[in-house]
Amino acid sequence: MRNPCPALIIAALSVGSVATAQDAVRITDIAQLVRKPDLSQDQAVRSGMQAAGVAEERAQKALSLGKAINLPAGLSTDSALAANAAAVRNYSAHKVCSYADEAGQKVLVQVPASENYHMPEDLRSREDMFLVLPESALETALTDAQRPKPSKGPDWKRMKEARITTPDGVYATYDLGADSAIVKELIERGLSQPEIDAVVFRSHERNWPEGIDSFERRYPKAKDLKKYKAFQAAAWDDKVLLVVPVDLNKRMPLTMRPHLDIYMVYAKSAVEVKTKK
Repeated sequence: MRNPCPALIIAALSVGSVATAQDAVRITDIAQLVRKPDLSQDQAVRSGMQAAGVAEERAQKALSLGKAINLPAGLSTDSALAANAAAVRNYSAHKVCSYADEAGQKVLVQVPASENYHMPEDLRSREDMFLVLPESALETALTDAQRPKPSKGPDWKRMKEARITTPDGVYATYDLGADSAIVKELIERGLSQPEIDAVVFRSHERNWPEGIDSFERRYPKAKDLKKYKAFQAAAWDDKVLLVVPVDLNKRMPLTMRPHLDIYMVYAKSAVEVKTKK
């Protein structure tokens, strides 16, 4: 068997199964979303990916996940699209390919789940989303090199280890940003504003893993919360702020596994903190 042409190798690499910075796009007009019940039944989409040389793995993923039933609530109706028009611009999205059908030029767009945890709950999906839009509804987005990086939050490696002893002692919807005492504490600890913003955003249950992002889902898993490897980020009044690092909790049950470091406000009496780091 002959070795493949170098040009073919380069082409294959450029259309691999993962999205790249070069194909980053911003959805500017979600109202133009083309409703597709099932991409696997759309020959124009299939032909478009084939003509563009989309890697087989990525193409199959698009056909498998590209179903209207997989869309989150925020994209499921025209009224929801209108209500979320501004928020949708914040999606991290990538062009898969362009193609033409009887209605004109279209673009197949991938919205990776792993890049969109920052989105509101009703605009997030467990799996990657594949959307069809006309070219007029998109614009080229900043590349990863140009886009400011979101803060990872404070470095937990310098914090004291903590253990959750009473799972229901959590303040799951606590608004850290409105608590001047803890904000002052974080500033005095040397956290930058982006770090504080990250802590505030990820300390609310709606931004936790899906298995614990509401009382109804969290209650049956209460005992498992004790298994989190956590650290004390701050303490004030009768509360402590815990950081649950993604790197140390990869063996937690899938629906409880953080995708980014998360933060939890707990009653001091519900947590044991080691006296030394």
